[in-house]
Amino acid sequence: MAPKRPTSVGALPKVVERPAPILPDPAELYAALDLGTNSCRMLIAQPKGSGFHVVDSFSKSVQLGAGLERTGRLSRSSMARTVQALRICQQKLKRNKVRRMRLVATEACRRAKNARDFIQNVQRETGLSLEIIEPEEEARLAVISCAPLVSTKTDHLLVVDIGGGSTELVWIDITSVPARDRPRAIMRLHAGFHPPESPFPAAKVIDWISVPLGVATLRDQFQDVQDDSARFALMSWFFEENLANFTPYRRDHARERFQIVGTSGTVTTVAASHLGLTRYDRTKVDGLRMTSDQIDQVIRGYLDMGPEGRRADPRIGEDRHALIMSGSAILQALLRIWPTDRLSVADRGLREGLLYAQMSADGVLEDGPF
Repeated sequence: MAPKRPTSVGALPKVVERPAPILPDPAELYAALDLGTNSCRMLIAQPKGSGFHVVDSFSKSVQLGAGLERTGRLSRSSMARTVQALRICQQKLKRNKVRRMRLVATEACRRAKNARDFIQNVQRETGLSLEIIEPEEEARLAVISCAPLVSTKTDHLLVVDIGGGSTELVWIDITSVPARDRPRAIMRLHAGFHPPESPFPAAKVIDWISVPLGVATLRDQFQDVQDDSARFALMSWFFEENLANFTPYRRDHARERFQIVGTSGTVTTVAASHLGLTRYDRTKVDGLRMTSDQIDQVIRGYLDMGPEGRRADPRIGEDRHALIMSGSAILQALLRIWPTDRLSVADRGLREGLLYAQMSADGVLEDGPF
């Protein structure tokens, strides 16, 4: 056996070439931006099968609606913060050469007296064209984003989207839809809550509402109440009072055939607290099912902590501690009226709905659910 040839000192190691990452074709990319009362969020994605693959994302708390409840206007500081965040979004869109996009603004811009001036300023400063969408479209987009989480055992579905400035509720009856087609029937609502006649089994929207109270606006209504528990109780009952015009089936549905799908930072934070996650993990939270009792236990824990305890709790996080009790008050009000053993947690929402709708319209989803 021949002896091994010694390696000379200082010899260069053999270079192993790694293949360069395959960059997505810009022609295949889509973007969706959601500018809400509290946050600015964006996704850049490419179609993949009947869904999509996220290529880039952005999320930042900009508090665009800070002070809006009191003045009826967007403040200079909140607009400046938002424009700065939108500049980052514009850079990401430019870097990825995205051509297909939908950039929308919701409740804060719907309500602010100076919203049009703000939209024009965003166009001048960043080149981005923001579109203020109506509450029904916001609700519809939230519904279709959550459709994959709908159980085939569900007869009655309540989709809840708790935003910063408003909360959208949509009650859907899918009893006439074959079990295997129920998620797809929900997806087809992208065309409207009352679509024209179709050969496909139809999901029936019984009622929907956009309540102009979200985690930021509800908190602002009761900032002068000093006692933590009293403030929480007042927020919860006040939100319930604002549901008077929402009149779907009340309690005549079978609890075991009833499902709530909740999409919001509130719902995902409650889920993370229930799981004891000190570092957020979307794979564990998205799609998790919780009962009314489990959610109530988490909320009672928040109350027991008090403001200082919530601020220090890593499961809640710095961005969420000031808003978690107003969001929990909304959640508690809903579960008081419609208790369920199946609340599905959705770490998804308006952005995902915007992407699905764009890709569906272009026919690029394989075996598309629409």
